[in-house]
Amino acid sequence: MFRVDVRPRQRNSMKADADRRFPTHLAWLRKRPCLIEGRAGHVCSGVMEASHSDADGMKGVGLKSPDYHAVPLCSGAHREKDSIGLRTWQAKYRVDHFEAGKAYAKASPHRARWAYVEGAPR
Repeated sequence: MFRVDVRPRQRNSMKADADRRFPTHLAWLRKRPCLIEGRAGHVCSGVMEASHSDADGMKGVGLKSPDYHAVPLCSGAHREKDSIGLRTWQAKYRVDHFEAGKAYAKASPHRARWAYVEGAPR
C-alpha cells in the first residue's frame, strides 16, 4: 500500500526569481521584428512574443531563464522552437539564442535595471 502525503504543498517564495523579471524589457522585445524573419524560408506568423530558453544554463527548479536573455520571436517560430528543441532550431536557422539574447539585452533601453544583477549582460 502506498502512503499519500496530503499536506498542503509549500510554495516557492519567488524571491530568487524577482531579480530575473523585467516586464518593461519584455514589452520592448515584443515590438522588435522576429529574430529569424526571412531565415531559411521562415515566414512569420502570429503575434510577437519574448522567447526564453535555457541556452544560458541559468534555469532551475521553479526558475525561468532571466528576461534579459530573451529574444523576440513570432508565435510560429516560438512554437517551432519549443516543439523541435533549441539545438535543432538553432542549427536550422543558424542562430545562437543565447548570443542573440545578450545582444538584445545590450541594446535594450531598460538595461540599467539589471545593472546590479550578477551575471547580467552590461
